[in-house]
Amino acid sequence: MRRLTIRAWLLVISVLFSVLAVGGISLVSYAIVYEGMVTVAKEHSKQVVGDISDVVRMHVDSVRQESPDLVGTESWRALVLRLSAFVAGWGAPESHVALYDSKGGLLWVNTPDPTVIQDPARLEEALDSDQILRSTVGETAPFRGMFFPAALPIYVTHVPLELPDGSRGVLIITHRSINEEQVIDAVRSPMFAHAAVAALAMIIVVQMTLGRILKLVDNLRLAAESIDAGRLDVRLPEEGEHEISRLAKVLNALIDRLQRKAEAQTRFIADASHELATPVAGIRGYTNILKKWGTADPEVQAEAIAAIDRESNRMARLCKDLLALVRDEKTMEIQSVRFDVNAVCRETLAAAATRYMSKGLEFIGPEEGQLIMIGDSDKVGDMISILVDNAAKYTEKGSVSVQTRRKRDTIVIEVADTGIGIHPEEAESIFERFYRSDVSRSKRTGGFGLGLPIAKTIVDGIKGTIEVSSTVGEGSIFTVRLPRGRM
Repeated sequence: MRRLTIRAWLLVISVLFSVLAVGGISLVSYAIVYEGMVTVAKEHSKQVVGDISDVVRMHVDSVRQESPDLVGTESWRALVLRLSAFVAGWGAPESHVALYDSKGGLLWVNTPDPTVIQDPARLEEALDSDQILRSTVGETAPFRGMFFPAALPIYVTHVPLELPDGSRGVLIITHRSINEEQVIDAVRSPMFAHAAVAALAMIIVVQMTLGRILKLVDNLRLAAESIDAGRLDVRLPEEGEHEISRLAKVLNALIDRLQRKAEAQTRFIADASHELATPVAGIRGYTNILKKWGTADPEVQAEAIAAIDRESNRMARLCKDLLALVRDEKTMEIQSVRFDVNAVCRETLAAAATRYMSKGLEFIGPEEGQLIMIGDSDKVGDMISILVDNAAKYTEKGSVSVQTRRKRDTIVIEVADTGIGIHPEEAESIFERFYRSDVSRSKRTGGFGLGLPIAKTIVDGIKGTIEVSSTVGEGSIFTVRLPRGRM
């Protein structure tokens, strides 16, 4: 059996809630109206009883005073004539009046066929008492009046009084709340009709609101499905300042990060290949030199073999640095040896001149002489090689220079070029992992994004600093400051 969807469940819940809420309010309102009419009927009954009792007593006194010589049946007949005349002019169809003598015999009734409640025990109790006795016939049934014509209780009042001949009698007044029942019947239908309309309107409003919310949820589902399918170009609408829009903003930011990471992973293959291609190109260059002149010139052969060994070692270190970069490792193994920074710079520039011979660039090294420091010569050489290689890649004509100097206990290395430069807003990001400052420029140069982060990792490992200053169209200067170390 298929389970109900969220929309179906919400429809059921909204219908139940609307029916319960509006129905409850309607029931309470109806109950208030009903109870109000019951109270009005009670008060009206008391008022009618009081009026009729006063009139009857007044006529009894009038008969006694006007005809004191009338006794027995004659006095009663005179009273009946007065009462009949009174009732005929009064016009109260909801009230029925009957007069009984001391023996329980009916003396007079206001209608030929009255619907008068006969209660001998109550009548006898009234004859023996001087108090007015009130009772009701029927029950208060408000819920019955919701579906059928209202039927309020019948109010029966026994009023003891003295007849014109001096004997005791009982006036029984039966009051039906016809007007109040008509009010209840008149109110019931419009009230429940309005309740039905209100419930329907509430259901529609709730469904429209839930439909909008579910549409936003569907958008979230589509975004999740697109991510699962590998499509990261779908974005969620962010209109409004509600919880769903804030969730959409968070998810859009997440999708943006995923897209950037996916693009970074895609670029990583090309960039890693390019970074590894640099030492491979050097090895191939020196291999060609060996093929052409190595057998004839032992000095060239020795230099080429040393360069091939150096480049292969550099490629191995580069692979290790790439792995550390991908793993985001914060530490690396740093050797501590005494070496000449200027010699490392000259070797790096010579290798770069061989790789970029076709560009016709001028590679300028530090002045003659030594600049000794204690540190990891291989790591420093790799860092300088990355900076020189980066400078040569983005310099179409002009020069690439490496200058060094000592400033107290710090070795300063500056790698300058006359290339295309870096935009100021991108200068702070070029050392981030997998950052590509200009995609079109990277396509032209074959890759960019790993070398500078590796150089930054090396500098950080040596406890140094690296920064860049650049002017677009004129070139860039990378300044590295390294601790000289204890001699």
